[in-house]
Amino acid sequence: MSDGQLRIIVVDDHTVMRAGVVALLASDPRIEIVGEAGDGRAALGLVERYEPDVALVDLRMPVLDGVATTTEIVARFPRTRVLILTTYDTDAEIERGVEAGAIGYLLKDTTREQLVDAIHAAARGETVLAPRVAERLVARMRQPAQIPLTAREADVLNAVADGLTNAEIGRRLVIAEATVKTHLLRLFAKLDVNDRTRAVVVAMERGLLRRGG
Repeated sequence: MSDGQLRIIVVDDHTVMRAGVVALLASDPRIEIVGEAGDGRAALGLVERYEPDVALVDLRMPVLDGVATTTEIVARFPRTRVLILTTYDTDAEIERGVEAGAIGYLLKDTTREQLVDAIHAAARGETVLAPRVAERLVARMRQPAQIPLTAREADVLNAVADGLTNAEIGRRLVIAEATVKTHLLRLFAKLDVNDRTRAVVVAMERGLLRRGG
């Protein structure tokens, strides 16, 4: 950063979109755009050359995508903050970006003022999330934690879902009926249920059943 200016690069494979972002930021005297790139590999070259304060990076790009680019920048050039700017707001995309080390995740419908503020916040080391992105992350965190089942418990659970009795489960898994009952009791405790039907319903809700195949 020189004379209070933030040095940034803009990385997006869509030329028109990239030009639009550059135009939005060019009028701000506090921001100096030191480079543009259309793919992640070129972006790494710019970061190595200019060591910008912030890299604005799209997710979907050729050669090296946004997640891989972010991972590389965070590992090799820790003083450069990565701010993802994309149209994608699915849970999977958000998690991949955040896990890669991006300090912020914005969507392309953000306003100029929001973008400028986000760039300055990112340069200060502050996490910046678009409202929709923040809502999705909070919702994910509020989901029930995944329940760890042993392999045998999973086998019993699937057999219950198939409608088998305890005796039939024992024959299928070659274990004693008493052992089946023990596994069921443990399953009920883990799933916080009191009967077989409810166990299957909760297991389906939480993606614990292997269905099909």
